[in-house]
Amino acid sequence: MSPELAFLTYYGILVMLTLLVQVLAAAQQVGLSALAGNREGLVLTGMAFRLERATANSLFALALIAPAVIMLHLSKQGAEMVGQALLLFLLARVAYVLLYAFGVAWFRTIAWLIGFGCTAVLYARVLGF
Repeated sequence: MSPELAFLTYYGILVMLTLLVQVLAAAQQVGLSALAGNREGLVLTGMAFRLERATANSLFALALIAPAVIMLHLSKQGAEMVGQALLLFLLARVAYVLLYAFGVAWFRTIAWLIGFGCTAVLYARVLGF
């Protein structure tokens, strides 16, 4: 497996783990019956709410980064810079989820910006810049 696809796989696993932790936190807060229902009027608070938001954001980030990684892989444009950008992206996203879960606002935003910047760099690479 190419390094870029490996990093994409690692990020997919991070998203799955984030989702699992979010569901566990929500179940602890409102109970399994509420989660199994239609969830109308269900209001999560605290860490469960923040993890729900972090999960949604992680899915958006996955939807943004995956096309760039796949295009780089298919066009064989993978380079050391691509691997470094993906590693930085992955570390920034791990930091983002943890910081968001624990309610650390400004550093969370910095981690998000780093991850988004890495995504932009990959798209620039796809376009030949």
